Amino acid sequence: MRKCALDVGDVRIGIAFSDITGLIANPGETYRITGNENKDFVYIATQIKNKECDAIIVGLPLNMDGTEGDRVLKTRTFAEKLSQYVDIPIVFQDERLSTVSAEKMLIESGVRREKRKQVVDKIAASIILQSYLDRINKNKF
Repeated sequence: MRKCALDVGDVRIGIAFSDITGLIANPGETYRITGNENKDFVYIATQIKNKECDAIIVGLPLNMDGTEGDRVLKTRTFAEKLSQYVDIPIVFQDERLSTVSAEKMLIESGVRREKRKQVVDKIAASIILQSYLDRINKNKF
């Protein structure tokens, strides 16, 4: 079954989906938060339902030393609210350096700064998702 990953920020949410086999992560979109919480959650839940996902992976922005800061609390609160709009499990995945990795990858690919801002979140979500998929699938093969 397909999985969805979210890279949750204050302004944008990166969304990525796995292939149907649950092996390969693909960037989906970068959703710009509207400020209307219900509208935002309905939109995200609809995308997840349309892709027939069986789990949502939310990047957990731990501090580099593994501790939880303010951003983790915001992310957990987001996931708790999202759970009211979906009926599939929500799992947290350590996302340390995912956005940094996405930014570096885009720079190395020659993507201009303006374009990077538009796509970095969905790339970060795909990195979070691929990390999760690699972890859960490592014992299957």
